[in-house]
Amino acid sequence: MTAAVNPAKLIKGAVDDWEVVIGMEIHAQVTSRSKLFSGASTTFGGAPNDHVSLVDAAMPGMLPVINAECVAQAVRTGLGLQAQINLRSVFDRKNYFYPDLPQGYQISQYKSPIVGEGEVIVELPDSGGQITVGIERLHLEQDAGKSIHDLSPTESFVDLNRSGVALMEIVSKPDMRSSEEARAYVTKLRTILRYLGTCDGDMEKGSLRADVNVSVRRPGAPLGTRCEIKNVNSIRFIGQAIEHEARRQIAIIEDGGTIDQETRLFDPGRGETRSMRSKEEAHDYRYFPDPDLLPLEFDQAFVDGLAAHLPELPDAKKARFVAAYGLTAYDASVLTAERASADFFEAVAAGRDGKAAANWVINELFGRLNKEGKGIEDSPVSAAQLGAVIDLIADGTISGKIAKDLFEVVWTEGGDPRALVESRGMRQVTDTGEIEAAVDAIMAANPEKVEQAKAKPTLAGWFVGQVMKATGGKAAPAAVNALVKAKLGIE
Repeated sequence: MTAAVNPAKLIKGAVDDWEVVIGMEIHAQVTSRSKLFSGASTTFGGAPNDHVSLVDAAMPGMLPVINAECVAQAVRTGLGLQAQINLRSVFDRKNYFYPDLPQGYQISQYKSPIVGEGEVIVELPDSGGQITVGIERLHLEQDAGKSIHDLSPTESFVDLNRSGVALMEIVSKPDMRSSEEARAYVTKLRTILRYLGTCDGDMEKGSLRADVNVSVRRPGAPLGTRCEIKNVNSIRFIGQAIEHEARRQIAIIEDGGTIDQETRLFDPGRGETRSMRSKEEAHDYRYFPDPDLLPLEFDQAFVDGLAAHLPELPDAKKARFVAAYGLTAYDASVLTAERASADFFEAVAAGRDGKAAANWVINELFGRLNKEGKGIEDSPVSAAQLGAVIDLIADGTISGKIAKDLFEVVWTEGGDPRALVESRGMRQVTDTGEIEAAVDAIMAANPEKVEQAKAKPTLAGWFVGQVMKATGGKAAPAAVNALVKAKLGIE
């Protein structure tokens, strides 16, 4: 689908307003133990050329054999993208020459991909609302190796560990109109892949990287000439690259120039794109069906079997969290951003108030994890421990303030929350006689404030604070409030 012109997303040039048009090709490494056409390991971080088979090195006479799990992972991804699954697809040879491509061609798919059109619904956290980004296709292909130029001033080296690793290239339609939309799209796509378990989405390791196509036009005008920014491996860098490239193109056009269709690279240090090479077209690659591989064919029963075992995906989980737990759409989005986070929340919320569980998971747990740079899998506080803290609040054993102190103890020292409350004397004071004595003492010591509070009831909060302080925060807040108001004779 084509997005309507949104004035808020236009970029102001020196002369006119401009619309940026963005499409993406996401390269996602398939989660599998072995490569697409060989049995070599896909484990990250091996010694150079340690995970290379004779097929990967393109030794004479070596023939590719398709990895069935990689095919299944591509189909699962297509189903997760609500896309057309093609029961027949063809592998092609894409011919180009680099030292890290030992065959002299890449086995990919061109006219007949394994997955056809689909869509991704993308929420926009900054501006609100949502967009639908169309998926043009998803095809399987093998990765190239890696050229290394910084080990010697006179020599270059080649590491073929990545050569032959299975990639899914997910091609979007040009439906994005801002860097925010592009960042949100990649974030959502990464979440879907991680829920499905078809790609780990680790951009630092190169498991997910983006080629970003950017063009600009005056609102309502035909599409402009696009430039492709290759291999951007950070969501933040994607946004920066789009902003710079759009303004670069606008400046050239407004100065009377024209945009050359080319491939560019993004330099994070300078925050700018730079020319890499002129943009190749399909005919430059001389695609033709790979003679060593038969067309890939499977039946609908194979697809239906995979569909039956798909996990609950982010959009469905978010809708369920809103309906079942009474959460806001925002809170549900935060909790479902990662599958592990959603599972943790559900373990905490089981049999408890969903809103209270969400508040503690998002504000206290996630806040502390973010502060310390930890992921949910590294949380020192388990779901059972956090649930116990919430139970202690619900049954009146502790107050909200004591609960935060208890959370700190569990975070730093561990232990059973109920046992900690008893051993450390953290139980909330609910004895009205004890609380009343504290209220009377505070009022007797501050007669002038008593008169002020009677005249201005909002000042009653000062007495509540003093009583809580005097009792070490253990007095039941509701009881304190009620007694203070009764003593002051206010509603």
